[in-house]
Amino acid sequence: MAARGGDFTAVVVARCAAEVPFYGELPRRTLEGEVTRSITAVHELLLRALRQDGVMGPGDLTRLIEWSARRAEERVPLEAVIAAYLVGAEVWWQVLSETAEPEELTGAGAKLLACLHAAMPAVVLAHRNAQEDIRSEDKRVRRALLTALLAGRPYEELAEAAGISVAGPHEVVALAFEPNPPSRLVQSSLEAHAGVPVLMDHVAGIALLPGGCDLSGLHDALGKDIGHRVFAAAAPAAGPAAVPAAAQEAGRVRELVQRLGRPPGPYRLDDVLLEYQLARPGAALPRLAAKLDPLEQHPYLLETLRVFVDHGHNRSRSASELCVHRNTLDYRLHRVTTLTGLDPAVPADARLLQAALVARDLA
Repeated sequence: MAARGGDFTAVVVARCAAEVPFYGELPRRTLEGEVTRSITAVHELLLRALRQDGVMGPGDLTRLIEWSARRAEERVPLEAVIAAYLVGAEVWWQVLSETAEPEELTGAGAKLLACLHAAMPAVVLAHRNAQEDIRSEDKRVRRALLTALLAGRPYEELAEAAGISVAGPHEVVALAFEPNPPSRLVQSSLEAHAGVPVLMDHVAGIALLPGGCDLSGLHDALGKDIGHRVFAAAAPAAGPAAVPAAAQEAGRVRELVQRLGRPPGPYRLDDVLLEYQLARPGAALPRLAAKLDPLEQHPYLLETLRVFVDHGHNRSRSASELCVHRNTLDYRLHRVTTLTGLDPAVPADARLLQAALVARDLA
């Protein structure tokens, strides 16, 4: 078996390249270099176990753990690593069957299985631990990158470390869920929709998506994947320098639609322009809300006015929504005019009443 090490290694390299997609995409020089050296080292390890009744010593296990961690750091998928070990075991047995005497095969097979029994758990655990460390570091760098972008600080080195391009336009999306889902589920759904890694602050609910992102499609995808009510407010950023302002805008729109009791859905500033402006601090807001104080003792009149405004002053639809006759609706609107001095049939008064309703919701 020691004399046939070269044949064993060549066959394993060729089969890995042909049968395991990851190895099939590697350049030839890598297969002939690092991959060949690794397989040769495993062959030597198996030879020692064959001489030592199949016992894999602590030193050999340590080397396997080191190799597995290195493969993880090189971003080799765990499934590719396991596939390579199994291909190697199969080729090793084929070569062994051609080399050993018949009476030796049972013992040699037991030694091979003993090696696999000791090696595979150590390989998987080492690889997963290294992958978790890498993912933790990747998450840390991505969080730092998003923090820098939101604060308008230098971000270039962090973007390079994260391997993410942030040049060009973006959509800054402020998200809220009822109730809150697992952050990993949200991250997976966002990246599946965007098709690229997505920077997201899961505490603040701010995500950075590629420019031109379909907000309605994003909202629908999140709702389907997560199964929770989703509020998604977006603002465009022409480039990294515009991200802080866009994040502020998206966050304010998200907060506004929730304060106003709007239904879950996708929103942009244009959807709430009047409400956004009315929400700005100022002395006029409480005075505007006070226009409806005369209706405080008549909640059914306040409800009638709200439904009438929400239905675009359509009397038939409003009466249907309220389950009343149109004459009853007209009587109630007349009472609103009498109490407030504002007539919904007069355009200027109608605009003032609508603004007063928003001001009341914001108060």
